[in-house]
Amino acid sequence: MRRFWIHNVLPLVFTTVPVLAALMLFAAIPSDARRDYLDRVAVSPIDWIILGLGFSLFTTQIWMMWRALRWRERESDFDPRADRWLSHLAQAAEWFPLLGLIGTVVAILQTFGAISPGSKPEPSEIIRKYAPAITATGGGLYMAFINILPTWVVAVSRDLIRSLGGYAPEPETTDEGKK
Repeated sequence: MRRFWIHNVLPLVFTTVPVLAALMLFAAIPSDARRDYLDRVAVSPIDWIILGLGFSLFTTQIWMMWRALRWRERESDFDPRADRWLSHLAQAAEWFPLLGLIGTVVAILQTFGAISPGSKPEPSEIIRKYAPAITATGGGLYMAFINILPTWVVAVSRDLIRSLGGYAPEPETTDEGKK
């Protein structure tokens, strides 16, 4: 029974942690803000790019997490082949805030470009035009957050699975990269 838990149940449970965190974070956004964001995303190509790349990356990382957390009985350790890819994918997540910033700058330029020189627009008009600029930043930050979670969860989960399985913890890496 213990083997079943270590080989199947725990990897599945730990793989759901980033998915649940992403859903909880989305649910925690106030409903008005969430509705405004989704309305803006429907007409914003930069948001489509950010969300499309972000969720593709996230889905790939979840699949890699499953592979990385599978215990190999013969070697008495985890399969390290997915580690390199998880690391690369987590590094790719660092680009999402920058994509969001590009989208924000473009939307701000559009906002101020729509105001005629010499006109005196009402503050409410400026706010209405400016508000959509923030959606790209929000999308980029959200994608960065959910895409850095899988690598961290794998590291923590492996230590826990090793402990529960009665195996020695993985040796710490020194500054020189040697074990």
